[in-house]
Amino acid sequence: MGMRSKERGLFELYRDDPERADALVFNRRGLLKGSALAAMGAAVGGAIPFSGNMPSGYIPAALAQGAPAGTQPKILKMDGKADLVILGDKPLVAETPEHLLNDDVTPNDKIFIRNNGVAPDPVSNPDSWEFTVDGEVNSALKLTLGDMKKKFQPVTLALQMECGGNGRSAFEPKASGNQWTNGAISNARWTGVRLKDVLQAAGLKPSAVYTGHYGTDTHLSGDATKPAISRGVPITKAMEEHTIIAYAVNGGPIPQINGAPLRLIVPGWPGSTSQKWVNRIWVRDREHDGQGMGGTSYRVPIKPMVPGDKADPANFRILESMPVRSIITNVANGTELKAGTRQVALRGHAWAGENTVSDVQVSADFGQTWTKAQVGKPANKYAWQTWTADLKLPDAGYYELWVKATDSNGRSQGHAPGHWNPQGYNGNAMHRVAVLVPA
Repeated sequence: MGMRSKERGLFELYRDDPERADALVFNRRGLLKGSALAAMGAAVGGAIPFSGNMPSGYIPAALAQGAPAGTQPKILKMDGKADLVILGDKPLVAETPEHLLNDDVTPNDKIFIRNNGVAPDPVSNPDSWEFTVDGEVNSALKLTLGDMKKKFQPVTLALQMECGGNGRSAFEPKASGNQWTNGAISNARWTGVRLKDVLQAAGLKPSAVYTGHYGTDTHLSGDATKPAISRGVPITKAMEEHTIIAYAVNGGPIPQINGAPLRLIVPGWPGSTSQKWVNRIWVRDREHDGQGMGGTSYRVPIKPMVPGDKADPANFRILESMPVRSIITNVANGTELKAGTRQVALRGHAWAGENTVSDVQVSADFGQTWTKAQVGKPANKYAWQTWTADLKLPDAGYYELWVKATDSNGRSQGHAPGHWNPQGYNGNAMHRVAVLVPA
């Protein structure tokens, strides 16, 4: 059940004039003024039991994560897909709301969509799809998908696939690109062959240091000579045993929009390296310089930069491992719980790129206290980890359920994303879910 309708004036005031909003809402000690507390309660639909813990300038999740006043999220209507939220039409980009990601293994209809160009037409005979490996190899290979299935051992793995811009919408000032929240992630069971087996069959030369990936999607400009995107990875990542050339997902064909009949899965790294509709891997003697490899594309600052400042290309490195992130999946933002609810059972997932998740904690009092969650083991390396926790709610009113994770290197999520960059990568702010317990 959704939360009751809310007055959005307070939210709009913070968006238009945050300094004036703070002056009106908070007193000199940083606490909500009486009238402002009443207004905030009206805005979120109920009393706020832990209002004393709210930091100055804080916009409640019930408002901050909603659509702008007078608008509604645009929902994807596509056969074979759930109600994904459209972030872009050309190319098609759609994210999966966190509450639709509750499955341990992401079903095909809930795998997010991130196109870079115009998707190719479906093929009538997938096994006839041709795939080439050339460049710094002893013997160039040209295989059909049917050949690949016969010559190489199949493998099935649960693998995280995440867009490099996941979480971008949390950056201030706004970074350029699709304004993902946390829904550019999936953890499906992919079937294919190890990329390293195919590269070993071609025979890597000592000069091989990087791969360049190519697919059959066309550039938005219509220029057939220009790839929609062409990224690559160091040979060490290409040879990692969990990097696969996939031809099936969750026991069946890959959805056309997600790269059928053949795609790469490079787990733990930005999804742009997991080329869809892949038909060629160019083994190179230098870092790949294809579409999406230059400037600030899929690159992050080496030294922190001033938010909003002009980027110095010399201060950027390629984004490799994705950062630690956690989400609540069994309770949707804006849920109205049953009257009398005093404890809520939470469930979600956490993942950390090349690393594992060592700790997940949840809070219902704006981060004043934290409860340790039970964190499960991944199904295999690069699979996300499911966590569970119970939180007590002392009274009726508005609550925010927060979750944060820490990876195996001790890096944790913050309330806001760190290290601003012009294209909004590594935006891993903690997930907040607003709920209301009616009086």
